[in-house]
Amino acid sequence: MNLEKYMLPCLSKTIFGIECLGCGFQRALLLLIQGNLTEAFKMYPAVYSSILFIACCTLGFLDKKRKYSNLIITTGIINGVFMIVGYYFKHFESIFLM
Repeated sequence: MNLEKYMLPCLSKTIFGIECLGCGFQRALLLLIQGNLTEAFKMYPAVYSSILFIACCTLGFLDKKRKYSNLIITTGIINGVFMIVGYYFKHFESIFLM
């Protein structure tokens, strides 16, 4: 079954023609589910940190007895760094390959 036809289009790419920091996450997640760990990382380097961040947010939402704010902030910062660095290398890697 081809799940790519059910994926949401990127609003930024559709309107402005510029990829956002999250472009590639859906396809990377699909590759990860299919077991292609390396290909998922190549598609979207922040896929693993994004999953960790989402898991921490979910844990904080579900478990009200403990305080997860420091963990959520830390994983959010790590995920943000991975997203920005991955975006930079995705669009400017040709400069480094010369």
